[in-house]
Amino acid sequence: MRNFVVTIDGKSYQVGVEEVGSTSSAPVVSQVAPAAVSAPAAAPAPKAVANGEKVLSPFPGLIKSILVSEGASVKKDQPILVLEAMKMDNDITAPCDGTVSFQVAKGNNVESGAVLAVIG
Repeated sequence: MRNFVVTIDGKSYQVGVEEVGSTSSAPVVSQVAPAAVSAPAAAPAPKAVANGEKVLSPFPGLIKSILVSEGASVKKDQPILVLEAMKMDNDITAPCDGTVSFQVAKGNNVESGAVLAVIG
């Protein structure tokens, strides 16, 4: 079973999707109650990736918190956000010195290899 957070009309719902075998004659549909957590922030509009070093997600997960503000100056190896995966918090650090431009927001789910930020 895979869990997803779906936002519809500004309300977030946590849903579980289970693969159904090909022998099933009808799909199983169930109503899912809204998630008990606060609604995640809306995904920011995709930004043009400026010249700079991309910070990529090492694995799929949830953006739990952003530790520095947009446009802040950061130093190499400084934690810039927390990525939760498999119920563990993982600090994502700046790969170089520069100014941070986030491509994600708190509450976003990301896939492995997604651009989280650009340090320029």
